[in-house]
Amino acid sequence: MADDVGILVLGHGSTKPYNKEMVEKCAKMIGDLHEGPVRIAFLNMDEPNIAAGLESFSGTGVKRIVALPIFLAHGVHTLEDIPTELSVDPTHRRGKCQLNGTEVEIRCAEPLGVDESIAALAYRRASEALK
Repeated sequence: MADDVGILVLGHGSTKPYNKEMVEKCAKMIGDLHEGPVRIAFLNMDEPNIAAGLESFSGTGVKRIVALPIFLAHGVHTLEDIPTELSVDPTHRRGKCQLNGTEVEIRCAEPLGVDESIAALAYRRASEALK
């Protein structure tokens, strides 16, 4: 990915502080892989909210933002709430916003889903439970 692409890592939000810390650590790891800016936002309870998360890209020069939900599967949040908060067409999962008077494209990534890396992690957690 190019350095003019921002990634907005989206967490659900929780009253438990470790939830926010986990999303922050995940975003840091993604940032280690990505050339452009990586920010975080939460659907509810934690800050920044999604609007503030988008605004945090002001001054970065991004032309596109990928909204990356750290959710395992589609549900009401990924199919309805997040697209609504981002003003994104839920069918095409794309939209636009204004940052510093410049139009920026927003694309919603799919949830993490079923993947060998998720299965390997789940198996590792099961193995750890036996120690």
